[in-house]
Amino acid sequence: MNGTTSTDGATAAAASSWEDLVTTALLGTDRRPPADRGSGRQAPLALLDEAAMATVRRRAGLRPARVTRRPERAPEDPRPVLPAAAARRLATLLADRSGGGTGGRRGSSPDLMELLPQWLAAANAHGYAAPPQALPALLDAARGRTDLRPAALEFAGPRALWLARLNADWRFALRATPGRGAALPDPKDAEAVLRLWQEGLFAERVALLGVLRAGTPELARELLASTWATERAEDRLMFLDSLRTGLSAADEAFLEQALADRSRNVRTTAAELLSALPASALAARMAVRAAACVALDRTGNAPAIAVEAPFECDSGMERDGVAATPPAGRGERSWWLGQLVEAAPLGVWRERLGGRTAREIVALPVTDGWQGELHAAWCRAAVRQRDAEWSRALLGSPSAPEAGGPGAVSLAERAKLLAALEPAERAGWVAGFIATHGLSEAFQLLGVCAVPWAAPLGRAVVDALNIARDAGSYPWSFSGVMGLTERCLEPAEAGRLEALLAIPDEREDAAPGAGGYWAEAFQRLVTTLRLRAEMARELAPVSPVSPSGGAACGGVREHGGQACRASGGGVPEDTGPRSPQPPAQPPEAAG
Repeated sequence: MNGTTSTDGATAAAASSWEDLVTTALLGTDRRPPADRGSGRQAPLALLDEAAMATVRRRAGLRPARVTRRPERAPEDPRPVLPAAAARRLATLLADRSGGGTGGRRGSSPDLMELLPQWLAAANAHGYAAPPQALPALLDAARGRTDLRPAALEFAGPRALWLARLNADWRFALRATPGRGAALPDPKDAEAVLRLWQEGLFAERVALLGVLRAGTPELARELLASTWATERAEDRLMFLDSLRTGLSAADEAFLEQALADRSRNVRTTAAELLSALPASALAARMAVRAAACVALDRTGNAPAIAVEAPFECDSGMERDGVAATPPAGRGERSWWLGQLVEAAPLGVWRERLGGRTAREIVALPVTDGWQGELHAAWCRAAVRQRDAEWSRALLGSPSAPEAGGPGAVSLAERAKLLAALEPAERAGWVAGFIATHGLSEAFQLLGVCAVPWAAPLGRAVVDALNIARDAGSYPWSFSGVMGLTERCLEPAEAGRLEALLAIPDEREDAAPGAGGYWAEAFQRLVTTLRLRAEMARELAPVSPVSPSGGAACGGVREHGGQACRASGGGVPEDTGPRSPQPPAQPPEAAG
């Protein structure tokens, strides 16, 4: 008993001594001299000596750790091995942490971290497995940048989850993975599916619902209906959101029941989903209400649209998702009108307004100052229903002044309308907009264009940058567009940019040194385009060797550490990302 007390006392003294040393180090030896000054050494050296001895005591006094079970082996990754040149490129991209700022002078070197998302998307498109030695750096990069996580975790594969369970810094990988990395049952195993749905954690149930919704939407809906009445309101809202995938007329009955839910947010989401089904009963009810508010006025010299906003928000409107209370600064009647028109099928307006097309309808004048409210609601309806004809009509001509179209009142709305158009038409519209208005307002519009940019759009952007250079401004005024151009311009355009690398003669009214900065920026653009082309070659699968000993035509083979191109020459097409990033963008848009 005395021995135990003595040991505990020694441990406490050692801990106290260590805490004293830390306190002395923090305060400084001038303010708090070390306890042991008998050696005659200077106070800082005496403190270090004491710390060294205390460290030895602490380590010697550690008790052996309890034996724990060794971790299971990491799972195998059956995907093909990444080509050696591409693996070296990945290591280089992950080692670069400069990040490249969005403003100021960036130099002529490519921003490698900004090319990493594109490299990951291309590697995933080829179906390669990540090299095991690259996984720690890949997870570190994904931890610091949330936009990298989906592509990085897809590329990292099952071994990333294995590592995430061993390192708390990488636990985000478990949170970002359906079911927190847990294996989901085969959708054909009805018993296992039902057991997980009834007994699983919330994240596992959400993941299961998402998997089933993608393959067997009716089974997902049946599962959801089986426990709907007992779910929490916040869970019901999350589960309901999963119905956006594969939304169809078969979901209408369930969504109609959800309109009577106790939670207002659930009712609103159910109404939004039903309004996205033009043939639904809710869409028909909204069409009747909206048509009662909008009519063709033939009393004047030319036809016009007359608007009579609703005078009240009745219980039926509220049940169908109309919010009765407007936000601050909005009038009640205009607030109710906008919600009705937004939820009504766009097809109702042709019959209601004299058989006119969408373009003819939006060209009609609107009486009593209701045009902005009506057209804004039509914009939201076109986005929700992904109606290309109405989106085209509301966008108007890209050369139109100011708002850019009869219904678009902001760049964000124009970007959403563009998302409903086919990629080629979208790129052509944005190219026309840039040719008329320049680059100052084009950043959001460029973000929804497919990558790599179509040739007309790429030429329009480069021409606009050249015009900005000739105007004598600094290039970092357009750093956002320049960054997009480096990532989205077709690499084959690098040769056409050679003429822009020379430093132009400065105008008298130009900013000092602007010509040199522009030459530097264009040099970085050309270098980045060539680097992207090289990345694409490195990721291309190795073709079978022909009997003559060379790679098959069009293939790439490794030779002496260099990627050797087969016949053809020129810069190959980029295999950069074909899908973007944020919620609300089309699959092919750039992030």
